[in-house]
Amino acid sequence: MLHNYDIIREAIFTERSTSFSEKANTYTFRVATGANKIQIKDAIEEAFHVKVAHVRVITVHPKQKMDRYRGIKGQTRGYKKAMVKLEKGHIIEFV
Repeated sequence: MLHNYDIIREAIFTERSTSFSEKANTYTFRVATGANKIQIKDAIEEAFHVKVAHVRVITVHPKQKMDRYRGIKGQTRGYKKAMVKLEKGHIIEFV
């Protein structure tokens, strides 16, 4: 069984995710690739002591990249991203 912090890898802070958190009370996290929506919901509720309304999950596939100077081809890492909407009156404070 996975611990809460094995499921929640890190919070994602981008311009888009910040506007979602302010307007729609939706927070974005990078999560474990083997985690499902129910495990993500339970981990967020236990870790931050909030009530989750629903969870959206997105699998970000790796992208092909090439180093222009050395000619080496490679790819970025793929990961799973979860967008978590909280119930009214609940917020997550990041310090």
